[in-house]
Amino acid sequence: MENLQRFQGKVVVVNGASRGIGRGIALRFAKEGAHIVVSANEDRVHSVAEEIRTLGNQALSIVCDVTNKKEVEALYQQVVQTFGKVDVSIQNAGVITIAKIEDMTEEEWDKVMAVNTKGVFLCCQAAAKVMLQQGYGCLINTGSGQSRDGFIYTPHYAASKMGVIGITQSLAKELAPRGIRVNAFCPGIIETDMWLYNDSAWGKLLGNYQQGELIHEWVDTKIPMKRAGSPEDVAGLVTFLASEDAGYITGQTINVDGGLIMS
Repeated sequence: MENLQRFQGKVVVVNGASRGIGRGIALRFAKEGAHIVVSANEDRVHSVAEEIRTLGNQALSIVCDVTNKKEVEALYQQVVQTFGKVDVSIQNAGVITIAKIEDMTEEEWDKVMAVNTKGVFLCCQAAAKVMLQQGYGCLINTGSGQSRDGFIYTPHYAASKMGVIGITQSLAKELAPRGIRVNAFCPGIIETDMWLYNDSAWGKLLGNYQQGELIHEWVDTKIPMKRAGSPEDVAGLVTFLASEDAGYITGQTINVDGGLIMS
């Protein structure tokens, strides 16, 4: 991988890039020669840009709320002002809460849907406006195992991530004739901060598990490869989808989960 430079001179935007999967994706593109724009709703994203600069790449970091149309549009305007184009945009910002139906609040529902589904659309929309002027581009959206199979105590998250597949397929059909490919990926159990929360919250509701016990049980019983994934595992798929090797692939949603879900 160290010798690959598939994205030399390309401009890649990664939303939700302050940690976890987003950070891993941004670093992988940087290692393959891309200029990187990282955005998130927290200042921590600036440290990711610093990591990228240590690799010798140009990097721009912007704090952005993906649920705010004006902020999203300003993000992509700044990308064009800085780099002149957008080759790849990855819509990765996401949130989750876990609660029984009688305890889940309307505010939880609205926030999860706003970030995970509306945010994906707004970023796709703003990026696509740039790409349509260029006549080319690649949009990649972050789904989830719950894009395929809704899990207990997270109806809002399942709905939001199933919506990502719908957005991906609809935009792929609209934009393919105009030179833009749109795909999605569905991570399973990936070792990130979000999964530390998931393990704790689901563990309490599913049997009073201690921290780490539930993930280990699921890995042992549900994942054929018998290990959790890493951000680097996900980044390998995402960079493939953005590469010329995937030039005839659009409208697809691909699992990256060690065999957790086979559909």
